[in-house]
Amino acid sequence: MDSSMQPILDKAQVLIEALPYIQRFNRKIMIVKYGGSAMVDEELKKQVIQDVTLLKLVGFKPIIVHGGGKEISKWVEKNGIKPEFINGLRKTDEATMEIAEMVLNKVNKSLVQNVQSLGVNAIGVSGKDGGLLKVDKKLSDGQDIGFVGEIKEVNPKILLDLLEKDFLPIVCPIGMDDNFETYNINADDAACAIAKALNAEKLAFLTDIEGVYKDKDDPSTLISEMTVDEARALIGDGYIGGGMLPKLTNCIDAIEQGVNRVHILDGRIAHCLLLEFFTNKGIGTAIIGNKDTRYYDE
Repeated sequence: MDSSMQPILDKAQVLIEALPYIQRFNRKIMIVKYGGSAMVDEELKKQVIQDVTLLKLVGFKPIIVHGGGKEISKWVEKNGIKPEFINGLRKTDEATMEIAEMVLNKVNKSLVQNVQSLGVNAIGVSGKDGGLLKVDKKLSDGQDIGFVGEIKEVNPKILLDLLEKDFLPIVCPIGMDDNFETYNINADDAACAIAKALNAEKLAFLTDIEGVYKDKDDPSTLISEMTVDEARALIGDGYIGGGMLPKLTNCIDAIEQGVNRVHILDGRIAHCLLLEFFTNKGIGTAIIGNKDTRYYDE
């Protein structure tokens, strides 16, 4: 065989490897929580959008839920306000809330524009639209942190209708309370609540780390796959701290509420979604139910 054929055959092998995953997840809902460096770096942003668009075109039903923390901080500072965080949550007064909503809507429409440029119809929705995200005021260890919302109810109808009409929904994490006041919502929480409400097959968090480590200081201890019980044991034994703790707690909650699998991925790796969803080894950490079969084909 001509050696020049090998790269072409390798490409064919990649496509064949993806086939069982495409069959297995066809017409299934996937929630992608988009944040971190992958939102700031233009090249990474382009690759994430390509991944999600490909998921859509091979028959999956992806929904993007995006954050915008770094961009919000930039604009808050431009307006002479010092960003303030309490227990990792942004203290959000009226002026900050106004800036956050403007910035998140700008980010939302930029993502819509990127998806549209690849030939897929996308629609950006705020959690306000159609009563998608209803919230109560969130307290942080009893402290009032302003207009930060805790989701109490998700109305999935608007998203299901958009999926049915073959749109790719892109959700901005803003909600309203019973008095129709506007609240900022942590994007991880919003993605988790939406995944539960839609009984999503998968929920993927794009982060700035490779996944979950057994030892947070040792990258070689990356855990490729774990059950809910194993995740709980890691938390109980004190291995998980910092920003990973609420994320992993969200993952456990999502699995227990009906989401099939949750993935924590390094959004700094090009095409991380495709590598995790379509290859036997994957690249991040997958969290599964206790009775679930192991994920990867041997």
